[in-house]
Amino acid sequence: MFELFDTYPWLLPVVIFFGRICDVTLGTLRIIFVSKGERKKAPIVGFFEVFIWVVIISQIFSHANSLIAYLAYAGGYAAGNFIGILVENKIAFGYVLFRVYTKNDGHQLAQLLNKNDFGSTYIKGEGAISEVDIIETVINRKSQKRVVEIIDKFDPNAFYLIEDIRSKQKGIFGVTSPAGLPRLGK
Repeated sequence: MFELFDTYPWLLPVVIFFGRICDVTLGTLRIIFVSKGERKKAPIVGFFEVFIWVVIISQIFSHANSLIAYLAYAGGYAAGNFIGILVENKIAFGYVLFRVYTKNDGHQLAQLLNKNDFGSTYIKGEGAISEVDIIETVINRKSQKRVVEIIDKFDPNAFYLIEDIRSKQKGIFGVTSPAGLPRLGK
């Protein structure tokens, strides 16, 4: 089936390397989809991940004496992890919870987030040494950088946590409708 590798032996490590990059990148995405409860996407990605892996591993076994093939396999695995993380950061799939603790007037930060179309909740709290205001907002991951900029501009000393969310239900996402009324999230 793969007589091409007997004719061009230099091609085998290249195919193994790039095949492994694809397989591991898909594995990273599959794990993310499973953790987010994406029941339709995870199996499809998993099918292609395993198919590529089986093809690559069969070539490794059929050329069991090739140290270069082993190195290409390991190098592809390492590069696949790196590229998988890059792809995951680029697609920024899912939602996160920002929990902000500030000694400044948290009500103002909540209003600022609301004005920028991020629904938020304002809570009074008691910290270790003083009262604090706690602001929580759930956003899609693609908006994370924008929210960090808003928080840092409001209070450079604010302490905040960012937590992954498996799922969300209802709430206010994109605070106002064209009529100026609150719009429920989907």
